[in-house]
Order: sequence, then C-alpha cells, then structure tokens
Amino acid sequence: MSPDRLRALCLSFAAATEEFPFGPELSVFKVRGKMFALTALDARPLTVNLKCDPEDAIRLRAEHPGLIVPGWHMNKRHWNTVTVDGGLADRQVRELVEDSWDLVVAGLPRAERLRLDRP
Repeated sequence: MSPDRLRALCLSFAAATEEFPFGPELSVFKVRGKMFALTALDARPLTVNLKCDPEDAIRLRAEHPGLIVPGWHMNKRHWNTVTVDGGLADRQVRELVEDSWDLVVAGLPRAERLRLDRP
C-alpha cells in the first residue's frame, strides 16, 4: 500500500480528519478528536499505529511476526504497529484500519456515535 492510498483509506471513514500535533512528518488520523491511526507517510518501511483489541493484538502479532508488532511509542496492550508496504494484503490493512476506527468510535459518547450513524 502506498502512502497516498493509506492516507485516502484513513480519511475514507466517517468524520475522519488528519492532523499534525507532533509535527509535519507525523499524520494523526482522528474521529471526533480521538486518534485511530498514526503514521509517518514518508517513512520506509511504511508503518501505521492502529488501535486493537488486546486479545486480537496478541493473535495478530503471532500470525504476522515482524509485520505486526507492539505499538511504537504507544500502549503496547491496545496498539499495534503495522507494516503496510507489501507484506500484508491491502484488504487486511483496510480491515485493521477499520477495526481501529470502530474501537475508537465505540468509546465515544452515545450522542457522538449517533451522529456517525453508529449506535
């Protein structure tokens, strides 16, 4: 997956925004002010930090050693760093990003979820 496709994917979710609170080199993708993805789009290899259910995080790391690892500079229980430039199918990357977005949305107040059509 290319950096442009990763950016487009992250912005394709409802209410997704891209911000740069840590400087111009780090894209932070948020939904209603809460982060669901963090990446340096010009980094090689291209990686993205994504929120993940703790049990799924362990399973994914075991299934994809070296491609999915504990989140870099994040809570290692709830975040994974995913290498997205070739080792994983684009479909799987999309599912991981969507899962991250879903987890963040699930933690939003009910009124915010309703505005996203996600009860």
